[in-house]
Amino acid sequence: MPVSSSYATQIQPLTPVLETERLRLRGLQTQDLDEFLIMWSDPEFFRYLGGKPQKREEVWRRMIAQQGHWSLMGYGYWGVEEKSTGRFVGNVGFADFRRDLMPSIEGMPEIGWVLAPRVHGLGYATEAVQAALDWGEQHFEPKQIACIIDPDNAASLRVAHKFGFQEIARTTYNNEPILVLQR
Repeated sequence: MPVSSSYATQIQPLTPVLETERLRLRGLQTQDLDEFLIMWSDPEFFRYLGGKPQKREEVWRRMIAQQGHWSLMGYGYWGVEEKSTGRFVGNVGFADFRRDLMPSIEGMPEIGWVLAPRVHGLGYATEAVQAALDWGEQHFEPKQIACIIDPDNAASLRVAHKFGFQEIARTTYNNEPILVLQR
């Protein structure tokens, strides 16, 4: 039996809402798909994320997987929106993607953040990552948090270093160089 739209809107959200001065971190919503697709179609955006655009279907699957983490793991990704406009600008959160990566970070919350190029340089990544880490400190038992970053992505490395992430390995992931960091 198909789920009606009215039923879907009655489902209680699993994703807690976090607020910062300029941003609202909330569960991903179906209406985020178009903005998410625009991000994944922008060469400035995906150059450090696999180097190729993603199709609408791939972006939709990514959104579903990120949101699904909340029900399976008790943590996941937030959609990030500007409070002033209500516009989706990216996402930030935690996952355990069970990556085929050495050294393994499986079982460790892996933080990630991606923002639309139109908001780069505004400090949104720092603001969103701070909110996510604050949430993580309240909800994770004392354990390390990891992140992986393309070694050429200087902006994301600056954000990671602001929050105490230190490089533990230089390796490859999907045949591309990657840095593994932990805090």
